Amino acid sequence: MIGSLTGIVRALEAPVVLLEVNGVGYEIDTPLSTFCQLKAGQNVTLWTHLVVREDAHLLYGFSDTTDKALFRTLIKVNGVGPKLALSILSSMSSAMMIQAIDMQDVTTLTRIPGVGKKTAERLVIELRDRLKNLSLSSSDSLGSHQFGITTISPVAEAEAALVSLGYKPLEAQKAIGAVKSEFTETADLIRAALKSMMKQ
Repeated sequence: MIGSLTGIVRALEAPVVLLEVNGVGYEIDTPLSTFCQLKAGQNVTLWTHLVVREDAHLLYGFSDTTDKALFRTLIKVNGVGPKLALSILSSMSSAMMIQAIDMQDVTTLTRIPGVGKKTAERLVIELRDRLKNLSLSSSDSLGSHQFGITTISPVAEAEAALVSLGYKPLEAQKAIGAVKSEFTETADLIRAALKSMMKQ
């Protein structure tokens, strides 16, 4: 099992990070809370989880151990795979997720792309006890990070990130279009658009 990787960020294409480690480039899928912290040329350590399938070996990376632990807990829930787990972690911080489960807030959970009512109820039932002992790190929320993404077009990058979360292209364009006059950074655009859609 590959538990962590330290290297240089060579490319960013939401939600995939190409991390070069000793001359080898690893493609790593990340939640937006991690992706939005990274910039090309940066030397970083990502805490990783390896998923082995018959047709591929897939790496998932996180900026802190709390997100990694929550990811591993999520994929143990019946019907929740790695892709949906990333969508959940991209839509809300670890702290928000734990709070929603603790308060049995099914309504908030169903606002996450790919999470229906039955899945939300299953998350509450199966995670209530599992999450009680999960400690939060100091960087457990999207708002606590310092972002710096190198990209040609923040708007295009933000739209691509929303599509990767499961939103339709037109939905992503509409959401980003509604906030692009207020923000110029990719991370801010994504955060504002997600906040707006979560309220709908």
